[in-house]
Amino acid sequence: MDYYGREMSSLIGELSKLPGIGPKTAQRLAFHIIRQDEEDVERLAHSITEAKKKIRYCNVCGTLTDTETCPICSSPRRNQAMIMVVETTQDLAAYEKTGRYNGVYHVLHGAISSSLGIGPGDIRLKELLVRLQGEVEEVIIATNSTLDGEATAMYISRLIKPTGIKVSRIANGVPVGGDLECVDEMTLVRALDGRTLL
Repeated sequence: MDYYGREMSSLIGELSKLPGIGPKTAQRLAFHIIRQDEEDVERLAHSITEAKKKIRYCNVCGTLTDTETCPICSSPRRNQAMIMVVETTQDLAAYEKTGRYNGVYHVLHGAISSSLGIGPGDIRLKELLVRLQGEVEEVIIATNSTLDGEATAMYISRLIKPTGIKVSRIANGVPVGGDLECVDEMTLVRALDGRTLL
């Protein structure tokens, strides 16, 4: 039964398509938006459309940015000789929140998964190998502690070892089966500090 009319139902329906937003939360968000001043709603709508138009992938590391090269890759204060390989931009953000890592990143946009049919060619491994032709001294593999994350870490390690570049893996302070974006900063710091050579 349609309680609110077409427009409200449509708004609730669109909001419920967002990840982690069920029907009740979508309804609460819709009511919140309707109660907002028109200027606030226009700012929100403008922010969403501008983000969709302008946000792209960094041409170096692959994270999301609104410039050609992200602020991390273009910073002269970052150690360009140390690359941390992560699965997602959210994983990058989790490590940045610790304030303890001063190198740069490489975002794979996934992990190798035979069960999902995702092979090495489906994630950003070619781009990583191109970056390794520069002045890179260490690659820290910080994929998730899942079966797919571990398989990806081993694959990357085997690719890099012949180059002579130091390869390390974050320590097991991160729980097995856990996603990095959900892990607290102190655990991430311990995992980074306790990384092991592969």
